[in-house]
Amino acid sequence: MKKLTGKKVEMSQVFKDNGTVVPVTILSLERISGLNVGDKIKVSGISKGKGFAGAMKRWGFSGGPKTHGQSDRARAPGSIGTQDMARVWKGKKMAGRMGGDKITIRGLEVVEVDSEKKLIKVKGAVPGARNSKVIVSRQ
Repeated sequence: MKKLTGKKVEMSQVFKDNGTVVPVTILSLERISGLNVGDKIKVSGISKGKGFAGAMKRWGFSGGPKTHGQSDRARAPGSIGTQDMARVWKGKKMAGRMGGDKITIRGLEVVEVDSEKKLIKVKGAVPGARNSKVIVSRQ
């Protein structure tokens, strides 16, 4: 199977006979050649952009103390270096634009294939917003 292009349609759920609920992502592909139920695939897409984000949201920093006189340091990133360096190193974890990157999710399982409508249901989450482009390939 070569790389297939398509778009992310929506998120949904599939209810199995034994009562379990499986979260799925529905993908619309240009053609469904060589895809069967149970196949392991990898899906690439552009993640949702989140704009300019602070260090706590972007990198998961814990922030400063809320007491002991710290009135304005609760969401600050903390120290960014020493006086000896006299500069900020490239790649330093600081505030900036978040999201909008190419993400590849491996090991996703095909749950359903609809050849007439050219839709597949994939177990799990796929990067990107609704109607965003995705690339599907065999793992």
